[in-house]
Amino acid sequence: MKWKLKFAQSVKQDLKKINPVDTEMIFKSLEQFEQNFDEAYEKELISSSKIKKLKGEWEGFFRLRLRSYRVIYEKIGDEVIILVVRVAHRQGVYK
Repeated sequence: MKWKLKFAQSVKQDLKKINPVDTEMIFKSLEQFEQNFDEAYEKELISSSKIKKLKGEWEGFFRLRLRSYRVIYEKIGDEVIILVVRVAHRQGVYK
């Protein structure tokens, strides 16, 4: 099953706040994430703490750690979509 990345409108504003070098790193990492994503890859990233299931107000979402940035995403299974809803520095991503 092939997963496809989609971005919420709010991500555009998030990325404007990040310097271009880091934005390029984030996009390259997300491209690799999309190409490799499957159940086994996800389990590997969860066990290495790169992915974490979120709780509380973010219940049902996942956090992907990319250096000092965090990408919050949701898997939409029947559409085979990874919807990225937030990209921000780790200090302010959950606000």
